Amino acid sequence: MLTGFFADWPRAPTPAQHLAVLRGSHRAVLAVDEETGAAVGFVNLLSDGVLTAFVPWLEVLPGYRGRGIGTELMRRVLAGTEGLYSIDLMCDEPLLPYYARFGMVPLGGATLRHREALAPREEGKPT
Repeated sequence: MLTGFFADWPRAPTPAQHLAVLRGSHRAVLAVDEETGAAVGFVNLLSDGVLTAFVPWLEVLPGYRGRGIGTELMRRVLAGTEGLYSIDLMCDEPLLPYYARFGMVPLGGATLRHREALAPREEGKPT
């Protein structure tokens, strides 16, 4: 069950889009509450499988933060990537110290966002 994520996004991916992203990822790791069976955190990694990878999303539901879940998700998604030249991610500046614990260092970058891609689509319409 993938609900409750992206709560602060103006237009959040639907649970179906979220699932499709995770399925299409090179690697995805979920944290699941053993009592409820609900997903409480996730991280995904996209990679060419040769030299580079990108971590687009890491999220833990608010009620589960501060328990080390995000750290464990990152540890698991990065396990076995030592042979890759680069593992990149984009984050807000206040999060840089968090990612430094995984050996990541600040580096300039750029991004292009098509926010309309998050708009709800009618069933059967092409993406």
